[in-house]
Amino acid sequence: MRPSPAGGTSRPPIRIAVIGLGAIAQTAHLPVLAKMRGVQIVALCDNDLGKARSLAQRFSVPDTFGDIEDLLEGEALDAAVVATPNHLHEPHALSALRAGLHVLCERPFALTSRGVERILAAAKKADRKVFVANNHRFRSEVQTLRAFIQGGELGTLHSVRAGAYRLHSTVVPWRMRRAESGGGAFFELGLPLLDLAAWLANFPQPLRVSATMDRARGANAVEDALFVFAECADGFTVTLDVNWRYVGEGDRWWFEVLGTRGSARLSPLRIVKELNGIPTDVSPSGASQRESPFIQSYRAELAHFLAVLREETPYVSPDDQLLVYRGLEGIYKAAEDGKEIRL
Repeated sequence: MRPSPAGGTSRPPIRIAVIGLGAIAQTAHLPVLAKMRGVQIVALCDNDLGKARSLAQRFSVPDTFGDIEDLLEGEALDAAVVATPNHLHEPHALSALRAGLHVLCERPFALTSRGVERILAAAKKADRKVFVANNHRFRSEVQTLRAFIQGGELGTLHSVRAGAYRLHSTVVPWRMRRAESGGGAFFELGLPLLDLAAWLANFPQPLRVSATMDRARGANAVEDALFVFAECADGFTVTLDVNWRYVGEGDRWWFEVLGTRGSARLSPLRIVKELNGIPTDVSPSGASQRESPFIQSYRAELAHFLAVLREETPYVSPDDQLLVYRGLEGIYKAAEDGKEIRL
């Protein structure tokens, strides 16, 4: 450790590389990391080297690479953010872990539950920390909602109703190819909702699931829409409705939690409880956010990532992703088979 002017010690910055420079890296990871203290983005990596150099100049990053192996051999790094297309998440996360780096991987963690198992095993073998970018968990309103739920304010949870509709003109072409994306509208829009529902409900045991989907023909085709109904232990149910070929006035996103003594919905957060037999709005009040929930969630997520690496916050291995991805596979099987399945 280097001595500080005050006679104490100052930690060297955490040296990070960002691998994959698509929309999420450009709108979230790079602008947020560039303004955070105690971290240095030392390299960018993308197969479009021209884009990498342009972004490096914009964010004052010293090095660029067109190949991940060259990056891992040529840089002294502490951690990597993996934000490549879906099918590359697992191999790139594994490569970074083998190189001795901590990894924050964008979702999906992998294309299959077996892929998730391989990443978790590799992190344990390398004694490195691995994270998956479930940014919805870090939204300030979600953190508040979770506190209400854990405090029993809504009584016993009995259902989550959630969905996401996206205008058809916003779908990136590679996401339409199963080999690269892993799935369609549900992989992109439903997976984060599934994770959030499971996390807020403390991962109830799933019992059975039914699902229907709208998909183009062809072995490599993906679904444009999918509707899910899942029943879990103790009568808890989850309904998810996603569509990325939506024709409407704009994108839609909703999330509602129902309990025996109250309900809550996002976004913005609204909480209603039964007080003396009367439904009462008990939504927290406070100053409005100066930034969007999207950027706020990534700022909190990346701050958590860095705090864990500095050992200021305990590390929790994302083993819960195995439950989420096995549920995801069950949903797709139910949709493919066209009938309810037991889990």
